[in-house]
Amino acid sequence: MTEAALILRQRLNETFAGEILKTAIILGSGLGGLVGELNDPVHIRYSDLPAFPKSGVSGHAGEVVVGRLSGRLVMVLAGRAHYYERGDAAAMRPVLETLKALGLETLILTNAAGSVLQDMKPGSVMLIDDHINYSGMNPLIGEHTDARFTGMTAAYDAELKQAFRNAAHAAGETLFEGVYMWFSGPSFETPAEIRMARILGADAVGMSTVPEVILARFLGLRVAACSVITNYGAGMSGAELSHDETKTMAPLGGQKLQNIIKILIGEIG
Repeated sequence: MTEAALILRQRLNETFAGEILKTAIILGSGLGGLVGELNDPVHIRYSDLPAFPKSGVSGHAGEVVVGRLSGRLVMVLAGRAHYYERGDAAAMRPVLETLKALGLETLILTNAAGSVLQDMKPGSVMLIDDHINYSGMNPLIGEHTDARFTGMTAAYDAELKQAFRNAAHAAGETLFEGVYMWFSGPSFETPAEIRMARILGADAVGMSTVPEVILARFLGLRVAACSVITNYGAGMSGAELSHDETKTMAPLGGQKLQNIIKILIGEIG
């Protein structure tokens, strides 16, 4: 068990001894509002957990928060480290290894993304059905065991996707579905790259999530992921893109996603 897992287990046993914790949620830029929905929350800073990344991106709090949501115990990871911060696609590996060591089974990922489709407007929520790793980076580069040859045919769990659809219907929220394309960042895409993404079959673009999906499948965790659409891709609206826009727009779709996740957690346990 990792040192971070031992620290977390001790802290959580003080408050939640005997309760089952099986699900973790990683929050993207500007999506920290879900933390406020947790009852009896326990907060642990990433900086207090050995090997946890220190995110340098505004809009990412950098803490683990465990509490009850819809009557279920859940772990929320408020913030992530990105490839573009230090050129490390495996930056979140210590975090996911800690989740595995604690016995968690399900990982729900969220992110802020740009839409490639005119019909999927800012403020929308998109369930990720599949992804395209356009960056060419992979968090399993350097792994020496044969487990590095991780299958990705069913990277996004079919039962969890259906649970998301059911939760969205119950919440009365529209849920788009599509393919997410990972660009390395930190610069935004060009109009030509957005046109390319559309031709290649992408519906949304972003700078995260895919490395975590690969790592989670490598570790045997079930995965589901959603994007909150914060903007149209470059060249689609005529406006320049910015991280400030991402942080401003994320809470709009973020509230819709929170409504869905609250129902989802109650259903999947």
